[in-house]
Formats: sequence, structure tokens, C-alpha cells
Amino acid sequence: MPDAVIFDLDGLLLESEQVWNASKHRLTQERGGTWRPEAQHDMLGMSSTEWSRYMHDELGVLLDPDEISSEVVKRMTESYSEELPLLPGADEAVRRVGARWPLGLASSSNREIIDTVVERTGWAELFAVTVSSEEVERGKPAPDVYLETARRLGVAPRRSVAVEDSNAGIRSAVAAGTGVVAVPNREYPPDPEALASADVVLDSLLELDEQAIERGAKT
Repeated sequence: MPDAVIFDLDGLLLESEQVWNASKHRLTQERGGTWRPEAQHDMLGMSSTEWSRYMHDELGVLLDPDEISSEVVKRMTESYSEELPLLPGADEAVRRVGARWPLGLASSSNREIIDTVVERTGWAELFAVTVSSEEVERGKPAPDVYLETARRLGVAPRRSVAVEDSNAGIRSAVAAGTGVVAVPNREYPPDPEALASADVVLDSLLELDEQAIERGAKT
């Protein structure tokens, strides 16, 4: 039996990658940069420090990386204040799993975004710990954000189960040594190699229950 469960956010609980991509794309066009077809894929899983640097260095956005991050986060927060793009079954899954285990959130989103989401959903009382990858040295697929979340929860990574949707997220959790339950995002599915490294694969959050978490636990 695991001691804790750690959720991802973007692409798992929120259908948010399109919102992030649109915000970054618009800012690039408005501030003198050149958007590339591969930019969205390249930035998946990056921390804010990493993707803002990428937009500055690779896309030519004429703002400092800190300004890029702040502007994108401002646009995201405004969008979320109007509507949260929760995926089907997200609220029920968090509450169902949270009734049984302590929960952590390990996200590539900025701190402001995480706080906005948990406040608007009422999840603040369910997540004992939330960690942004901007608060650790390296973003996903490095294991740092999962290791830090487990540390703050007071559990060994191997005694926790991560719930993830993406290439970078699955690889991050595997590298940290957690069990992994994968719920692939239909718009941005992980590649077969990453998916094969998960301990359990579900079709949707509607299937995420106590039994699925237990099957994902390391033995």
C-alpha cells in the first residue's frame, strides 16, 4: 500500500496545454519573436524558468525571461478566472483518492497558477503539499519535482504513486522511483516507450480509484 499519491496538473486534471500554448504563441508574435511549429512540443514539461528562457533564446521574444514568464502567467490567470478547463472526472478523482491518501501536487505550472487552481476548485484542503517545478533545480523529465514533493510529504518516493499523462511527466516520476499510474491525454498522448514504463495505464480519470492506485504501487 502506498503512503501518498502525487498528482500532475496540466494535461491530467486540466485540459490546459492549449491555453498555455495560445498564451505563449500570442506573446511571441506580439513581442518580436518567431513561433516555430516544434515550439509547443519542445516546451512540454519545462519549468517556467526553462520555457521562458527558451522563448527568449530560441523564439526571439524581446523581453527578459522573467518578464516573459510574468506576462504568460498573467494571461493564464486571467483565463482561469473566467473558466477552469477541468477534464472530465478530475474533481471526483482528486476527492476520491484524497479520501484515502495524503495528496501532493507536482506541477510544471508556476506557483501563481497552482494556487489559483487549488483555490478555485476547493482542492486546497485536499493537497497537503503543492510543488512547482520552478521551485526545484530542473523541470520534468528530471525527477526533481517529484523528489521534492515526496520529501515535503514526508514519504519515500518509492512509497508514493504518481498520476501522470505525458512523456515528460511519466519519465520524471519513473526517474524519481515512484509508482506510476498513467492517464494519457488524448490531445497530447505520451509515446509508447514512455507509456510502457508506467505501472498502470487508464483510459480516463473516471477509472482512477483505490484499486488503480494500489496496482500502481511499487512492491
